[in-house]
Parts: sequence; C-alpha cells; structure tokens
Amino acid sequence: MKKIKIVIVDDSPFSISILKDILVEKGFDVVGDASSLEETIEVVKAQKPDLVTMDMTIPGTDGLECTRAIHSIDKNIKVVVVSSMMDEEIVKKAKENKVAGYIQKPVDSDELITVIERIMATEELFYELEQIYFKVFKEALSDNINRLTKTIPCYANEIKYNHTESSRGISAVVGIIGKYSGTMIIDLSYEAAKDMAEVALKREVENMEECLAMIGEFANIVAGNACSILNHKNKILGLRVAPPTLFHGTSLNISKTMLKTISVVANTEFGEMYLNVGFKRGEEEWM
Repeated sequence: MKKIKIVIVDDSPFSISILKDILVEKGFDVVGDASSLEETIEVVKAQKPDLVTMDMTIPGTDGLECTRAIHSIDKNIKVVVVSSMMDEEIVKKAKENKVAGYIQKPVDSDELITVIERIMATEELFYELEQIYFKVFKEALSDNINRLTKTIPCYANEIKYNHTESSRGISAVVGIIGKYSGTMIIDLSYEAAKDMAEVALKREVENMEECLAMIGEFANIVAGNACSILNHKNKILGLRVAPPTLFHGTSLNISKTMLKTISVVANTEFGEMYLNVGFKRGEEEWM
C-alpha cells in the first residue's frame, strides 16, 4: 500500500503539532498544513494529498467551506473533521458536505489512526475479507450449535453464486455494517427450530413465538461472533450487526441479492440449516 499523503488544516499551531506528531509516528506522510481557506486551496493544489484533517473553526471561514473548496479541486480527496465542536446539527452538515469522518478534540491517537486507515483502505482489504469471511461464519455457526445443543453439524458443498432458494420455513436475516456492508441468512424448518430450541431450553417450547425468538437470538449470536473474529483479524473492518429480521411461512423464497454470496447447507441432528453470507463494496458506514 502506498504511503498516504495528508494535509492538516487548523488555526492552532499547537493542534497542528499534535496531529503531525501522531500521523508521522504512525507512518503517514504529512505534506503540508494550512490555517485559512486561501492556504488550504494553495497547499491542496500543490501537494495533491489523499486526505485532509479539517478543523471546523477557521478564521474568516469554516471547515465546511474549506471542504467544499477541496472537493472542487479533487472530489476524491477524503476529509476528516478534527474539531472541539461535535453536536447533531454540525455532524449532519458535515455528512451533507461529503466529510468522510468526524473526530472530537482532544484527539485520541488510536481513534484517529483507525478512522483514517478505515477510510483509506484499498481493494486489498476487500480481497482479504473475501478470502476468510465464509470460513469464519461457518465456524461460528458450528461453535454455537455445539454450545447450545452439544452437537456438531456437517456441511455439504459450498455454493459460490447467487441463486433463489426455497425457504424451509423460517429465515433469520442479519444485516452487517462497517467498512463493507453485508448480510447473513440462516434458514431452517419449523420442526428443526422447535427441536433445537427444546434442546437448548431443556424443556418444551411454550409457543411458536418462543421458538422464533430463540432462532433470532441464535442468528444474532452467530453473526456477532463471526464479525468479532473478523474485526480481531483486522480492526479496520469495524463490522457490527443489526438486530435480526425474521421471516416465516409456507411459501417463502430466499431471492438473489446484489451481494456476491456463498451458501452452504449444514446437516444437523435437527435437520437442515442453510447458511448464506455475502459482502459488497460500495459506500461504507460513515466514520
């Protein structure tokens, strides 16, 4: 990966010194600084940075006007606001002006570096994720089936293309956000869900709602565990899961999506359990 070129925009020489020391120590190339709109335009045109850290309070202007000026020069330059001000209204305006991230002063060096690395991560990171994510999700599924029921599933062949799959009865869908967005689907029959819930609870389920709640929480745990492992392997990913959505009925289909997914059927003591996971490039979560 090439060395990332950064310009610091701030009206405080003290803040510039702190930011520069942090960035240089972490291997970034600080190619200039500015404390006004005119200086910002001049240094950005001359140095062509990959990223600019931006204070919000600049004499005679503000960080948003400076950001617009930077993007009029090159819309691909990333801007990270580093400011003592941080409230709902100003964050909303920053997003509207295509700011890539927002950090409040006093700066935490680890937070600053993580945000910059996540914003500037290249195609290499997505390739890294593609190589490992499905194995991690399969292991999380196996581990949690074993923890809940003291049984171990075996797997059929993986399917590495999108297709329409007939639901077995219950589908738990978990959205994933972070550097890249994704989805995990676990699908199984009513009978398999009921049998699995009763083994986990060590009693009969009281009703279908209790069974569905168990499957939703199970899917949440599987996805959460898998994302935690992936984040541990590379914290730049910053993956988090959304609450699961449950679909159930007698004529459901799991349709093709815009994601490039991998699927597999886990054969368990309770019946088939279908696992489908995929991630996509694109606009990542705002930092």
